[in-house]
Amino acid sequence: MVLEAVSRMPDKRSPRALEDLFRDHSELVYRTAYSIVNNVSDAEDVVQNVFLQLARRQLPPDLARNTKGYLYRAAINASLNTIRSKRRYELVGDSEGLDGVANPPDLRENEQPHRHLAQALAELKPEAVHILVLRYVHGYSDAHIAKLLGTSRTVIAVRLFRSRARLKTLLRDMGEK
Repeated sequence: MVLEAVSRMPDKRSPRALEDLFRDHSELVYRTAYSIVNNVSDAEDVVQNVFLQLARRQLPPDLARNTKGYLYRAAINASLNTIRSKRRYELVGDSEGLDGVANPPDLRENEQPHRHLAQALAELKPEAVHILVLRYVHGYSDAHIAKLLGTSRTVIAVRLFRSRARLKTLLRDMGEK
């Protein structure tokens, strides 16, 4: 297993260890990121950022204990940061005119629900987004999510219920604007 190889290496940042980690888990990070940012380019940037951060520093102990859980959290946090930074740098003024040139009207209409979902997810706490993505994107059961995140199934069920309710409220409020 990759983690066994990583834990035995004197230099845990060795190119071989990182290469194995990337090969085994980059698809998982990409799928998780894409489910949040809904954009190929941004999802690829998230994958790059997650693994670059690992390459720049000593591999954290959480990575060895729970590789998938650590990488899910890293992908979700990086994805939420991407959404937040894009929102900060949106054009002010006549963005509708520019948007009309870049995207035909029918594409903009199909994109709106995804944009609202990404914005609503960015308003949630990262822990809530972790649970929602694991459940609805990756199809994990409450028990499996609890194991990945190191908590009980009951805690996951309650957080999932609250996160869905909050997400529903945020989406409804965005639809009314």
